[in-house]
Amino acid sequence: MGRWLGVCTLTIALCLTLTCCGGEGGSQAEQLALDIRAEYLEMAGCTASMEVTADYGQRVYDFGVDLTWQREGESVLTITAPENVAGVTARLAQDQAYLEYDGARVETGPLDDTGLSPVSSVPVLLDYAQTGYIAACGLETLGEREVLRVDCRDPEAQPGTGRECALWFDPDTHALLRGELSQDGYTVIQCTFSDFQVTPGAEG
Repeated sequence: MGRWLGVCTLTIALCLTLTCCGGEGGSQAEQLALDIRAEYLEMAGCTASMEVTADYGQRVYDFGVDLTWQREGESVLTITAPENVAGVTARLAQDQAYLEYDGARVETGPLDDTGLSPVSSVPVLLDYAQTGYIAACGLETLGEREVLRVDCRDPEAQPGTGRECALWFDPDTHALLRGELSQDGYTVIQCTFSDFQVTPGAEG
């Protein structure tokens, strides 16, 4: 994955701000997290394409999105599927977001701890991968495959309080496989990712 620069279509790598790692295989997981972080630091201006299955409590959503990273914490996410909502664009900058469609702009206000939509959860999960405080990481089994799990939370919060995020990565390709957001110990949304590819932009 470290050879992705200069290639047109690539498997995505996600940045991890490493603070501490636990669990079985801790040193191997730590090095893997450092490798992923180094790659993800080069992602400004790149666009990731993905298919997402989002389990949002009472309902499950399937959709496709393209997400472009921009500098200073801003990202642009465009829905590619299903067809009836293809072209809707969400722009996120820190805790603010708005939607655009066919030239129109709709303010959505701040993103609070419980108001995450399935689509807006994608850049939030990626933001945790890029800047989240890593409480623990380690290699574990997900289904029949070995994966890297990374747990993120507010560094000032106690476990089980505030917003927490768990991320699972393929240790070989560094692709994001799954992400989970929780609030005060309650799971808000679970996202499973497939066909996660990235295309360099003008800065890539």
